[in-house]
Parts: sequence; structure tokens; C-alpha cells
Amino acid sequence: MKRIGIIGAGISGLFIANLFKRNSNYQITVFEKNHSIDLEGGYGIQLSVNSVKLLNKIGFDNFQYDKKCNPDKINFYSIKDPNKICDLRISDFNTEDSKYTTMRRSDLVDFLKTDLENLIKTNHNISKIDQENRKIQLTFENNEIFECDYLIVSDGIFSKSKNLISNNQIKLRYNNTLAIRGMIPHYSKIDHKNISLFLGPNFHHVIYPVNLNGDLNFIAIMKYNLSSNELKNYSLFSDKNFIKGILDNVPLEMKKFLNGIKELKIFPVFISENFYKTKNNNIHFIGDAFFAFSPSFAQGATQSIEGAYELFKSIENNTESDFFKKRVNKTKMVSNRSKFNQFAFHLSSPVTRFFRNIFLKRLVKNKKFLESYLGKIYR
Repeated sequence: MKRIGIIGAGISGLFIANLFKRNSNYQITVFEKNHSIDLEGGYGIQLSVNSVKLLNKIGFDNFQYDKKCNPDKINFYSIKDPNKICDLRISDFNTEDSKYTTMRRSDLVDFLKTDLENLIKTNHNISKIDQENRKIQLTFENNEIFECDYLIVSDGIFSKSKNLISNNQIKLRYNNTLAIRGMIPHYSKIDHKNISLFLGPNFHHVIYPVNLNGDLNFIAIMKYNLSSNELKNYSLFSDKNFIKGILDNVPLEMKKFLNGIKELKIFPVFISENFYKTKNNNIHFIGDAFFAFSPSFAQGATQSIEGAYELFKSIENNTESDFFKKRVNKTKMVSNRSKFNQFAFHLSSPVTRFFRNIFLKRLVKNKKFLESYLGKIYR
């Protein structure tokens, strides 16, 4: 029996743990640095069809129907104009059993950890990773030592494990954007059954339902320059004066959505600059620890799930050497689309915005384009 150590109890780590749990050839242990698994309430996620199909392999199709939504389309708006630009029918990519899904991140994490309670060790902060011997040896700050045949690193974009393995070679770049997120009250003028995307100069935001109770998730991406000292000041993003200054810069038309926002959080967006492959073929990265890209394509959770499944199958089939190259190719595709989306969403010139909207109206009806741009990602 092979022993597998998984560092990080986020979506990717918990999903791959569920997959291995169903194979008696593997013994798994999940290590989480925090005292408990994060079940933060107000954080919405979007899951495209490819990830829902994979989640169904572990019973997601039986998950509580009232805790998830299946939007039919994305409505595009200009912040400067109340009239809708166009809409894109994402349900065209659905299958009978797998549908585009929006929900709370906490509800998905809660579902993923349900059958893993005895396999998760919380309060385990990694301090050393020895990969020189046949077995991989993990040492934690509580002096506990664990040996495994495979190590799967899924502890997020600021992965401590990845830095230990790479000797701090990992480079992250501030994306010159801030993310503003929270939950907002129900608005009669918002299509609460679908996704609404508002485009504005150097700013865009998305509103979508996360359950059938009418709860709406708000996530905005705003261009914002921060100094190196500001980026190092972790307390800055909980400072009331700083938050007030950020919200004062939000387009006037959007302030109505922020008046009643709950669980407000503002944080800088970092993206990966490169890919890192270990010399040890039994150590792998998934989720944001593998690569973090701009959030403007709503693929973070989906790619975490998809990458975890690819790694599971490669280990199960003894084809681990193929995993890295395949995942890099898909990740580059998603990353490029994310960058392009952000560029298109944030156009500042009225002339370029005018022509962008014309192209949008045509492209959302062009099946060949949609199959190439979205189909290659969603399926």
C-alpha cells in the first residue's frame, strides 16, 4: 500500500483525497496548518461543466439542491449604461448530468471533507521536507514526522511547502489589481437566477446567486497600484481608512451594490510568473500551488478540481511523468484567456468600449468562436 501525504485542505487537496480514498491501494493523510478547515461563508465560486462532471464521481450530483444554482446565462452590462449589452448562454455547454454551477465555497468544502474527517490532521504547519531518500519525510512545527511515497502540495498560492521544496525559487507578481468581495442583498433590478457581469473603465464586477435562498455573491476586480511596502503590510487590508479609500474609488454607479454588502473583504491579486517542476517525480503540485492566474475567467476552483483529477489518474496509472506537461498546457490556455478577459473588461477609452460591445454582441452568438474559446476549457 502506497502512503500519500497531502498538504493543504482546500478544494484541490480535499477532492484528490476523496479520489484516493476510493482506491484501497493507497493510504492518505491530509495536513492542514490551521486549527480547523476554513468554512468562510460569503465566498462564492463558479464551477464549469468539466469540474461538475468530476465532482459527480464522488457524489456531488446528490448534494443538497438548494445550496447550489445552475445559471443559464451570463448577462453583460456596461457600468455607464443601464441597458444590457448582450448575454451568453453558458447552459449550452451543459450535459444532462453536469451543469454550470454557482455556490458558496464553504458549502463545497464542507461536502468534500464529509468522508475525510478521520484522515485530516489540523494544526500541522510544515517546517521541513526531506526528499533525498527513497521515502519523502515531512517534519511539522509540532515536531511530528511523517513519511510517504507520494507528496501532493495543495496549500495555495503562497505555498510554504513549494518554497521549501524549491529553496524559495517561486516568483509571484502583484497583478496591479485589488479584489473586492462580499455578499449583497437581493436587488429587484438584478437577474438573481443568472450571472451579471458589469464592465467599466479599469474595473469590473460580477454578481451571481450562490443558493436558492436569494443570496448573491459580489466580486469586483479594480486596477490599483500598491507600493512594495504596502504589499508587505498585511494589516493594511483590514484598516478601515484604507478600505474606505478603496471604496471611494469604486465607480459611482456601483456604490448602490456596496451599501448593504456583508462580509466585505479587500485583498491584492497575485499571479504566478512561472511553472516549477521538482526533480522528484513523486512530488506534485495542484491548485493555486501549481499556478495562480488572474481571476477574470472564473476558473480557479474548476482548474483546481480538474488538475487534482488528472494527477490522481496519472498516479493510479503510473504515468506521473505526463501530468506536468499536460497540466501546463491547459493552465497556459486558461491563463491567457484570463489575461485577455481582464484587458477587455477594463477598457477605458469610450471608443474602444464602443467597439468592444459591438464585437461582444456578435461573438456571443458565434458558435464556432464559443466552442473554441469556452468549449476547450469547459469540456
